[in-house]
Amino acid sequence: MDRNTERAADRLLNESEVAQLLGVSRSWLAKSRLIGSGPRFIKLGRSVRYHASAIADYVRSRSRTSTSQLY
Repeated sequence: MDRNTERAADRLLNESEVAQLLGVSRSWLAKSRLIGSGPRFIKLGRSVRYHASAIADYVRSRSRTSTSQLY
């Protein structure tokens, strides 16, 4: 992976960007942080940020081939 690709994968996204990417509300993200079921996040002071690569990992982890598979 070249440096530009690495930087794009490590870009920090804010809560609104992640909510839009995942098709969820900001409150869903807040609740998922509270219970630990959402994507990995970073706290920078009062701000919450997400690595773009963490969002891609989260989406991959939710991929299933059957409705009977557990998370």
